[in-house]
Amino acid sequence: MTTRQLVSMVTCVLIISVLVPVCLSVWLAHSNAEQRFVDDLNNYSSRVQIRTDKVITQAKSALTEMASFKGIPCSYEHTLAMRRTSFSWRYIQEVIYIEDLKPRCSSLEQESHAAPFPPAMRVTPDGYRAWITSHNDLAVDRYMAAIGNDHYIVLVDPASLIDVIPLGSWPIDVALIGTLRNVIFASSNNLDIQVFNEMRRSGSTHFQHDGAMYNVHNVSDLGFSIVTWSSLKPLKESWHHQLIFWLPFGVLISLLTAWFILRVLRRLQSPRYRLLDAINAREFKVHFQPIVVLNSGRLTGAEALARWPQPDGSYLSPDIFVSLAEQTGLTNQLTTLIIEKVFEEMGEWLRQHPGHHISINLAPEDLISGKVLPLLSRLLNQWQLPPSQIALELTERGFADPAVSAPAIAAFRRAGHSVYIDDFGTGYSSLSYLQDLDVDTLKIDKSFVDALEYKNVTSHIIEMAKSLNLDMVAEGIETEGQLAWLRSHGVQYGQGWFYSKALPKEAFIQWAETNLEPESRA
Repeated sequence: MTTRQLVSMVTCVLIISVLVPVCLSVWLAHSNAEQRFVDDLNNYSSRVQIRTDKVITQAKSALTEMASFKGIPCSYEHTLAMRRTSFSWRYIQEVIYIEDLKPRCSSLEQESHAAPFPPAMRVTPDGYRAWITSHNDLAVDRYMAAIGNDHYIVLVDPASLIDVIPLGSWPIDVALIGTLRNVIFASSNNLDIQVFNEMRRSGSTHFQHDGAMYNVHNVSDLGFSIVTWSSLKPLKESWHHQLIFWLPFGVLISLLTAWFILRVLRRLQSPRYRLLDAINAREFKVHFQPIVVLNSGRLTGAEALARWPQPDGSYLSPDIFVSLAEQTGLTNQLTTLIIEKVFEEMGEWLRQHPGHHISINLAPEDLISGKVLPLLSRLLNQWQLPPSQIALELTERGFADPAVSAPAIAAFRRAGHSVYIDDFGTGYSSLSYLQDLDVDTLKIDKSFVDALEYKNVTSHIIEMAKSLNLDMVAEGIETEGQLAWLRSHGVQYGQGWFYSKALPKEAFIQWAETNLEPESRA
């Protein structure tokens, strides 16, 4: 994955990391408010269930009490006992004595003329029969809950089952629905039965419809359901209160996450990562500047110069990216890439012109790494070239520690490579190392070539090179006068814009074919 891809990925992560905590805080606020809302509905349903259980327990107790009566059915004493039971138990409205479901008498009348009860709608696990019925002998259209055994039925006002005060933060309504016939037999407010039917079809215990939330709680033993509901307007208010609590945490987490990821992003966009990305993507190009024989003007070789193309089409100065590579520990990777590119682009040309060479610049770190020589050996074998066709250029900084540089240079020489001292005279003032190092060629820096007319340093450098039997290459030749002066002082080779600037592969080969030594054309 390239740094550019990493930057894109981290940018996406940054956007997500900023949005997610805020969105999560909004979601948490809404979720908490909704959960609190649902909990209130559930709690109210549970309290209605507790009230229902209490009322049913009283009804069963009243039936048990009446079953203990041993007197004559429907006698005065029997009627009085039924009235006493109805009066004693808070939620009991009427006690009816039956024979084969036919009312005979009750706590309200000694002789009943009511029609027989229908078969029980449900029988509880403990054997009690249950009805939701409007059956009475008063011609009153009102549903009652009825619990009975073999000879007695007690009637309970369904309103007593839902006579529970909501303890939530908002108004809650409740209804009791018989599940066998979908009959609403008790309700604190109007309930659309279609909402309950939709809840049953969906199998959901929570349902939102027309600005209200509904909760259903099934009482399967008795065959009815408790439905509680409330308007969603209080939920919105509660959500806003929750948002005030949660949103600052979300914003804080977003800011901390953004700060951390911005640091990562800034690091990925740093010059080091841009350079590493360019190396891994093999974006660097190699141009070749001809090195000519000054006496004839014919080509003898070329210096490989790295170029880093930028998105706008320009090239970043080598002084910048070479220094950056040294500062960030990427010198070895950059040198490896340039060497590989030299062979890829010029390997075939070198094989066709065995008398010519390409010189490659090495940094001081390349001497320490010990990776250059094995790499060169592998590529020379691959392209079937002699080591003499690859020369190595070292700046004076590379000789700062002779204990390190001398063995490395000796190894290059033993392997058959020529070694150049590049930019001579611009580095260390002490020149004694020239007597101790086994090098082949001294390259005179362009600054000394530019100063030929008014400084005498260049002539002293030339004389010193002659005394050490070193070949010389003058850099930066731009005028006929510079060329004539260098020839007259015995400099053998040169390069510069007077001959050609550094050229890409195709342009260099075209230039070289018209400037080869005559014997090299054969």
